[in-house]
Amino acid sequence: MSELPKDAAVITDRLHLATGFLSNERGWVVERLAALGSRLRSFHDEQVDLEISVKDRRGVEQRVTLECWINRTPRLHLVATSSEPDLPAALNEVRNELIRQVDEAKTRTEPRHNRALRLVPTLPELDQPQH
Repeated sequence: MSELPKDAAVITDRLHLATGFLSNERGWVVERLAALGSRLRSFHDEQVDLEISVKDRRGVEQRVTLECWINRTPRLHLVATSSEPDLPAALNEVRNELIRQVDEAKTRTEPRHNRALRLVPTLPELDQPQH
């Protein structure tokens, strides 16, 4: 197996292989999903949980599902699926879709380059009527 990028550590540490995958396939699956690690590095490792499963493996209706939970406020639950019959292609497809969803969620909740969105106006103090 080739050396994984440093960003893939979150994938290695937090990926749970669910239905349809064998434990000896873990390295191969992590290698396929490694590119997702760079998108998740802005979160603490303990904030991220990943689970991948495949139903009807090698069957006509094969379905790969990659789920990602990011424990923050608000808590994110992202799901990517693929019905691609070729398993490596299906893993690439769910990885790319989850990358898209993570990027979209980040831009929706973290406006980095728009000062107007980052600045929160202070409310003027209301004069209290004296009794």
